[in-house]
Amino acid sequence: MEPNYQNLDPEERINKFLAVVSVLLGSASICAGIVPIMGLIGGAISLFAGIRGRHSESNKLATFGIIISAFALTVSVVYAIFVQIGKHGNP
Repeated sequence: MEPNYQNLDPEERINKFLAVVSVLLGSASICAGIVPIMGLIGGAISLFAGIRGRHSESNKLATFGIIISAFALTVSVVYAIFVQIGKHGNP
């Protein structure tokens, strides 16, 4: 049965939306990690959305978004380190 979103509390609606945004933006941030600054920005926004989304009934979805966001941030940082090492090279 479909939930009736019109009867939800506005704050609950926003928090459910943020839980979904966290998963979607976290997934996009993993791909955007090739440009480390984009991955970091997207991962940070996604992490914030996931933390806010945990206050809703979509707690598991928000937790999954937080995990994906943390992974995206890790990928971005590690890739940035590898790029810097590759630029300077070892003599």
